[in-house]
Amino acid sequence: MRRLVVAYVCGLVFAVGLGVSGMTHPSKVLAFLDFAGDWDPSLALVMGSGVLVNLVFFRIATRRGAPLLASSFALPTSTAVDASLVGGAALFGVGWGLGGFCPGPAIVSVVTGAAPVVTFVVAMLVAMGAFDAIERSARASTTNVGV
Repeated sequence: MRRLVVAYVCGLVFAVGLGVSGMTHPSKVLAFLDFAGDWDPSLALVMGSGVLVNLVFFRIATRRGAPLLASSFALPTSTAVDASLVGGAALFGVGWGLGGFCPGPAIVSVVTGAAPVVTFVVAMLVAMGAFDAIERSARASTTNVGV
């Protein structure tokens, strides 16, 4: 139960931060991405602040033997920059640029009930489900090779 309460509080703080910073407004995000037009650099401060806070607390947290509410850290094991990583990052960036949302702010904004936001979130969830199904299928086919 404690883990759920902590997760809820962290999500709530994250949601409030996204709202206060303007990340839930696609027009603000798109203005940040519009380098050739009326560029709004204010979100660079939001991102820079987030990266700085994460860097400091990540260093502190990983010095511990384990997280406070788990038996071990769940850190990535691969450091390879491969086609899947680059393609995923490019797809994420294109989606962010076209929609003005990335997943966190979109989920926070879905409570507004605005049709474009709901459409974006539904499309995002369908795409995530499709990707997961394709990945599972690919893993299953490589596991069953030669059986």
